Amino acid sequence: MRQQYRAEGLAEDDLAATPVAQFARWFRQAATEGRLFEPNAMIVATADAEGRPSSRTVLLKHFDEQGFVFYTNYDSRKARDLAANPYVSLLFPWHPMARQVIITGVARRTGRDETAAYFRTRPHGSQLGAWASAQSSVVARADLDAAYADLAARYPEGEQVPVPPHWGGFRVAPRTVEFWQGRENRLHDRLRYVAQPDGSWRVERLAP
Repeated sequence: MRQQYRAEGLAEDDLAATPVAQFARWFRQAATEGRLFEPNAMIVATADAEGRPSSRTVLLKHFDEQGFVFYTNYDSRKARDLAANPYVSLLFPWHPMARQVIITGVARRTGRDETAAYFRTRPHGSQLGAWASAQSSVVARADLDAAYADLAARYPEGEQVPVPPHWGGFRVAPRTVEFWQGRENRLHDRLRYVAQPDGSWRVERLAP
């Protein structure tokens, strides 16, 4: 199975001044022109203290010049990995547009006020789910459903659900951000921003 990618490419002169500004531009295009299903879906790759890798798909919930934010159970495998080894990679696989964005950086927990503010915006069922699921632990489906039903009875629709102490966000402060544009004959464009000590960004082209 092989597809021929587009002729139009990505040149250095096309890039925004910062990787976050460039990401915002591509993200907007993915959500509108590309009409992608969940363009904020990203593959989060972590490694534990022994260097054993794992990856999963997580939804990006916020981004700005300080980094890229997602939320999870702090007892989950990804959170345990990040507690031991904060280096992380994020991949946005926008295949229908022959594009990828690859971010490497360091993940730090968000503050509790920021976490609480986001938690309040979640649907009621998702708030209950954050309590019901001991993420990444072995569980029987019947037990999971029973835990959710108990919580639904305790906190019916319209009643405020407390923010779980074991749940919150991670902000990934980028060190590198690569924008990958598929090109014909596998001669893809790969332009990578690299963070500099003075806070500026260096752009370099990588061979495909």
